[in-house]
Amino acid sequence: MKFYQQERVALFIDGANLYSAARSLGFEIDYRRLLDSFRKESHLVRAFYYTALVEDQEYSPLRPLIDWLDYNGFTMVTKPAKEYTDAMGRRKVKGNMDIELAIDVMEMAPHIDHVVLFSGDGDFRRLVEAVQRKGVRVSVVSSTRTQPPMVADELRRQADTFIELQDLMPKIMRDQASRDQSRTAGVHATLRSGQNQNPGNVAPSSPAHAMDDFDEIDTADPRKHLR
Repeated sequence: MKFYQQERVALFIDGANLYSAARSLGFEIDYRRLLDSFRKESHLVRAFYYTALVEDQEYSPLRPLIDWLDYNGFTMVTKPAKEYTDAMGRRKVKGNMDIELAIDVMEMAPHIDHVVLFSGDGDFRRLVEAVQRKGVRVSVVSSTRTQPPMVADELRRQADTFIELQDLMPKIMRDQASRDQSRTAGVHATLRSGQNQNPGNVAPSSPAHAMDDFDEIDTADPRKHLR
């Protein structure tokens, strides 16, 4: 990563896009390690995380992660996902967060030196160009090593720096030991409480613990449809 120690940096994480890229590369993200990694490299001003939620679900698989991020240094930006039926009669979920992310980038631009965009969506090319005209550097984090590549070529060309997500993996991946430990803790907690959800506003004990709650039901993960 190419950062200067004193430059003001803000992270903008397209949650659905980052999740898909990491999953395609075969690893899970430890969000505490991700935050710590950028804090060591620069003066981190803010870390935004964007995701849409399916409100009519009795228990959202995203909720434990969102709760943990909200308590541990991330600024959460969420909105209700919209359900619709396509021409084939299939029920789908749509939750595009592009507008919310773009507005926040433009509002933060006067207060930072470097935008780090975790997304490969080509729709952000014009946003990157507009921010660069304000004198802000832009790094894009995504992957060219998935099949197909997760990053649009036009976005990669526009960015000042492209950071390959797989190269960040040693710094931000969730290790197997913490995963096994959190699974054991999660089972014990479930047996004690008699339910598999996070009551009230109690923060999950770790990002790994938060992630485990939707490991069990990731085949129904609504993020797969949030494009």
